[in-house]
Amino acid sequence: MTFTVHGLAVARGIAIGRAVLVASSRIDVAHYFIDASRIPEEIDRIRVARNAVVDELQRLQQGLSQMGPNDAPQELTALLDVHLMLLQDEALTSGVKHWVTERLYNAEWALTTQLEVIGRQFDEMEDEYLRERKADLEQVAERILRHMKGAASPVSPPPPSPRRSQQELLLDDTVDVPLVLVAHDLSPADMLQFKQSVFAGFVTDVGGKTSHTAIVARSMDIPAVVGARSASQLVRQDDWVIIDGDAGVMIVDPSPIILAEYGFKQRQGELERQRLSRLRHTPAVTMDGEKVELLANIEMPDDAPAALAAGALGVGLFRSEFLFMGRQGKLPGEEEQYQAYRRAVEGMQGLPVTIRTVDVGADKPLDYAHRDDAHLNPALGLRAIRWSLADPAMFRTQLRAILRAAVHGKVKLLIPMLAHGSEIRQALAQVDHARAELDNLGVAHGPIQLGAMIEIPAAALSVRMFLKHFDFLSIGTNDLIQYTLAIDRADESVAHLYDPLHPAVLKLVAETIAECRAQGKDVSVCGEMAGDVSATRLLLGLGLRSFSMHPSQILAIKQEVLRSDTRKLAGWAQAVLNDDEPSRLIPS
Repeated sequence: MTFTVHGLAVARGIAIGRAVLVASSRIDVAHYFIDASRIPEEIDRIRVARNAVVDELQRLQQGLSQMGPNDAPQELTALLDVHLMLLQDEALTSGVKHWVTERLYNAEWALTTQLEVIGRQFDEMEDEYLRERKADLEQVAERILRHMKGAASPVSPPPPSPRRSQQELLLDDTVDVPLVLVAHDLSPADMLQFKQSVFAGFVTDVGGKTSHTAIVARSMDIPAVVGARSASQLVRQDDWVIIDGDAGVMIVDPSPIILAEYGFKQRQGELERQRLSRLRHTPAVTMDGEKVELLANIEMPDDAPAALAAGALGVGLFRSEFLFMGRQGKLPGEEEQYQAYRRAVEGMQGLPVTIRTVDVGADKPLDYAHRDDAHLNPALGLRAIRWSLADPAMFRTQLRAILRAAVHGKVKLLIPMLAHGSEIRQALAQVDHARAELDNLGVAHGPIQLGAMIEIPAAALSVRMFLKHFDFLSIGTNDLIQYTLAIDRADESVAHLYDPLHPAVLKLVAETIAECRAQGKDVSVCGEMAGDVSATRLLLGLGLRSFSMHPSQILAIKQEVLRSDTRKLAGWAQAVLNDDEPSRLIPS
């Protein structure tokens, strides 16, 4: 039966494929694809772990048999019998082998997937006692996972299969069909593991339009919907689903008529992309001759080729925190960071690269499996520059690596979440200290421009103080909106209040741009607002001439730039700025 799940649209386009459920577990489970050559090895890992658990339970049984009846309740003995029976159940073992062999899932992912499949069968049982055995199955699976944890490293997923029409896929069950990821939530580190995978789109239960899960999804340039509430509970493994990234909708078990309609929309979207691709080498110049700089946001050094392919004139934001995340607390050393920054700089072939110092905290914990829930409001806690200044040795390690990478090309250093003059002075002192350390060691380093993020209202209101210390500013609209409106941007329950066109937000953005232009300092917008085509003309009218966004959005923004006349937009932008409801003056 066809039904629809509504969420928030975060990455445009249409995806049609089979659902792949990422089951949640109290044990941190890695999800990645394996090479076909690793199938026997993965199955053997499962077998070894299962046998280890069997031995463990049998030893417990032996110990119980030596205890008196008052010390060993019969219920406990029966429980162990049930667990041993579940461990050797054919439905579990054959199902896990199926996911490894047919889908090339890693062993842990195969186990949690089969656990979800069998768990649904338990949920449908009428007998209450049998339904309760689902908890026993979960305990057994977690015992196996504990034995397997850390036993393997992720490998590169297989390349995507050639896309075929939906009709072809439905008629031929032997082909590799597109896969759609459905999960309760995905950390940024999880998203990076899926970056070059076969997934055609994804849906999560939680998240907001500018949560970093959504941001990375846009960088993957695949349709995505977040904040879909109970999507992962409503969808079953291998269900046919459609993701409408434009409307923020997931359609489950679509009818042939709906499939045909969305197949047409999918083809129309591909034609639009082909048309935009012709603008790749066209300079971004407005109708009245104003040159506009279109830059790329990247997460990893290997993203540089995609930025160049999209026609970016440089990297306006390299989110260095992705080098730090998902490492179980083991931070990257200076040499590792230097090599990563060097690859990004050399990959941009002489174009400038703006590297933001590590910005962890809030929705980007260093280790997603061990995030600190003791702090009730991490967005206002020890994050970004506050975290760096709290650990000067770590901060200088990163600064030295960035300074060394500047030998290989044009590098700009961007410091996030500054608000106080004392923070500015401390951060700049650490930069000077890092330079001195390299000089004392005789290690070469290059010149860099220094910049600051304007993402806290206090910073926007103190922009003149910032311009005394920095060569350029970059407006991070995501956090600026969040902090100005007191909206948690990762919370779907208040997502409707997150408004880039709120009068207060626009005034802070406009005043920052105006002050930078008055003092002859460069200013860019690197938040999601920069890649929103509905905001392009407004930002141009406010005087912005540098936009930094995901590479996938550059051509659409360039098209808006080419169609714009900034002389006409300036007056209109002021009218929008002075209106109590700016959104009503912005064409949809």
